[in-house]
Amino acid sequence: MSNERTLLKVEVSIDDQVMCLTYDKGTVKYPISTSKLGIGQQKGSNKTPLGWHQIKAKIGAGAAENTVFVGRRPTGEIYNGELASQYPERDWILTRILWLGGCEIGRNRFGDVDTMQRYIYIHGTPDTEPMGIPESHGCIRMRNSDVIALFDELDPGTPIWIQKVSLEKISCQFV
Repeated sequence: MSNERTLLKVEVSIDDQVMCLTYDKGTVKYPISTSKLGIGQQKGSNKTPLGWHQIKAKIGAGAAENTVFVGRRPTGEIYNGELASQYPERDWILTRILWLGGCEIGRNRFGDVDTMQRYIYIHGTPDTEPMGIPESHGCIRMRNSDVIALFDELDPGTPIWIQKVSLEKISCQFV
């Protein structure tokens, strides 16, 4: 008997601050953190966009946990308390990046609402940052160990549904 499982869908709930992966053999839920400024599609808003997205690029394969990225490139730094003290205002993008692109023309693709041109990612963040509450600058933040697992699980082109409403009715379990 095979232990293989087939991914059916990936959903993000802004209200719940969770990402839920639904498989043919069950579900897995990850705590996340979306924008502290709320929901929005506009360039420059620093808000988390809604709707259908897909993974356009995966960045950081094989990088050490806590690798620091700036402009989607590793800086050669590994995040630690000393680095955090040196750059207290930096928006830390760590470990892995899943770069999202919108799929809905006029909503999250092209023009002033283009998710990819807004550099919206799913990425790692310092483990000292809270999960389950909106604190990001528009991206979807995750624990570093969680983003590594997600990175290994999802391929470019994987669709992701980002919605405001709660996923309470979905029977997910934390990993």
